[in-house]
Amino acid sequence: MSATKNPPVAGQPSQGPVIHDWRPEDPHFWGSTGKQVATRNLWISIPALLLAFAVWMVWSAVTVRLNSIGFTFTNDQLFWLAALPGLSGATLRIFYSFMVPIFGGRRWTALSTASLLLPALWMGFAVQDTSTTYSVFVIIALLCGFGGGNFASSMANISFFYPKSQQGTALGLNAGLGNLGVSVMQFSVPLVIGVGLFGAVGGQAQELGEGSQLWLQNAGFIWVPFIIAVAVAAWFGMNDLSSAKASFSEQAVIFKRKHNWLMCWLYLATFGSFIGFAAGFPMLIKTQFPGVDPLQFAFLGPLVGALVRPLGGWLADKLGGARVTLWNFVLMIAAVFGVLAFIPVAGTEGNFYGFLAMFMLLFVTTGIGNGSTFRMIPVIFRTLHERGSIGQTAAVNEQAIKNAGKEAAAVLGFSSAVAAYGAFFIPKSFGTSMALTGGPQMALYVFIGFYVSCIGVTWWWYSRKGAEVPC
Repeated sequence: MSATKNPPVAGQPSQGPVIHDWRPEDPHFWGSTGKQVATRNLWISIPALLLAFAVWMVWSAVTVRLNSIGFTFTNDQLFWLAALPGLSGATLRIFYSFMVPIFGGRRWTALSTASLLLPALWMGFAVQDTSTTYSVFVIIALLCGFGGGNFASSMANISFFYPKSQQGTALGLNAGLGNLGVSVMQFSVPLVIGVGLFGAVGGQAQELGEGSQLWLQNAGFIWVPFIIAVAVAAWFGMNDLSSAKASFSEQAVIFKRKHNWLMCWLYLATFGSFIGFAAGFPMLIKTQFPGVDPLQFAFLGPLVGALVRPLGGWLADKLGGARVTLWNFVLMIAAVFGVLAFIPVAGTEGNFYGFLAMFMLLFVTTGIGNGSTFRMIPVIFRTLHERGSIGQTAAVNEQAIKNAGKEAAAVLGFSSAVAAYGAFFIPKSFGTSMALTGGPQMALYVFIGFYVSCIGVTWWWYSRKGAEVPC
């Protein structure tokens, strides 16, 4: 949408929630009003995304406690409950990827955050009744996928607010601090389920052996007041950008773009590994090291992975996304070999702290790779569209930049949808590997092969001299 003769100033109270004049690549506009508005939207988006991740991954902490309060599910059933939110969240992301240009970032952030109330409340009530059937828990686990879907729309939304030179850092902050929701959940759930946090309103405690008690319902109830507060903040504090409006058909052009599918492959290796390992890590510890309480350590991996994600975006801004991504995959392979060296095998007890250290390194590399790959996407599509508009009029060039932004936003969302299937496949891979071979080694070797293929893709199309789209 072209600017009027006297365009409204973005961020003025009289303009309302919809901004019609948005030019982040204009240095004067960005310095005077754009940066302030973008920052406000980012800092509301981050807690919304953090809560989404917390609800999405809450089953990874709940599954290890269900049988201790009277349920009698098998290990395979518990791995399924940890994996199912990943399946539904990834599928929802496909649709959520396209929602911001259709409905607006403010509206969609508020509504999608409010939707988390359903699984959080239902879980809190379901775990209090030991007659609750496994099928009910399956439905609740699938509904927790609402949180997984939110990532796609959140990242697409924030990408519209920032200039090209700052997208890596902004997207890294949004995703990295949002990803902290997994660690915040895995750290806080063991604490809140140990106390009657909500009194009589929160329900009765579950009796454990030796007179101890547990309030497992708090794993769901604890998020409810925060979800309400952030949904209200998003509705009244964020903005919709009219320049980001696009129909589904306009965005669907990405399915014809080769680089959309290539970046889906790379992001599946980085974010898919991050969220998949986060979902499966507690049960993996429980099965491989039975004497260790998994909830004492499970939060550490997602914590370090989330914290270093902004570093990955920043490094990519400085050194180039492809270079950082390529060498990061090399480190991921080394970390998996390290995990293999310390897990129990052939009757040995393994070494838990060596296993933990190697997994921490693996989580660090997933975080850096998450930031660097998401930095690559806007650069790739901006480069492709700028090439196509060389020698054209200023109006054509301006439209090319807008089209690049819309396509990049759609790819950010869609690639995150594909990558989110890692939250399903990795826990199930561990479960399947253990069922077939007695250990998780087979799954880990498959992951190594996948990371090798990602090195090849990154080098050929983006990193080598003469690459099709250096970035």
